[in-house]
Amino acid sequence: MPASTRERGLEAAVELLGAEGVRALSHARVDERAGLPPGSTSNWFRTRRALLGGVVDWIAERERADFDPAAMPAITGADGLIEGLCAMVELQAGPFAVRTRARYALFLELAADPELGEPLRQQRREFEKWTESIVTAVGIADPEPATRALMALADGLLLHRLTVDPELDMRPAVERAVHALAES
Repeated sequence: MPASTRERGLEAAVELLGAEGVRALSHARVDERAGLPPGSTSNWFRTRRALLGGVVDWIAERERADFDPAAMPAITGADGLIEGLCAMVELQAGPFAVRTRARYALFLELAADPELGEPLRQQRREFEKWTESIVTAVGIADPEPATRALMALADGLLLHRLTVDPELDMRPAVERAVHALAES
């Protein structure tokens, strides 16, 4: 089914944010990038704040669809956790890199606007809960702080991949962290 014009506009907005940053986001630039008639984006999102809110919701919705825990294989051991974390960072830094950059840009831009950034933070909390359930299933003691440590590591590796070293082999760091947490 072809994307609606609204969906095309939101996808174009994510592309703009991910490729050029928050300052590049405007109604006119979204229309242009999406190949929409001038004024289309402002019909859906009257203000810049509304446009930002629409993009935040869109990113959270896409991530829920792409990373649905019910569709993921069960992870029960440390090796599976290592594979899963590495695969997640590979996806976020590879096929979903533009969206990842857009999400990071929005997290920073909306730090002073908790209401507008809430869908992204809620999405993050859901991902943390899911990850904690995996960490628990793997048998790692004290799963809440272990989950936070692993997610912080993954975020750091992802940011490093996106900004400094796109070829970074993250596996040794992930292996070391998972094994250290599993042994403690």
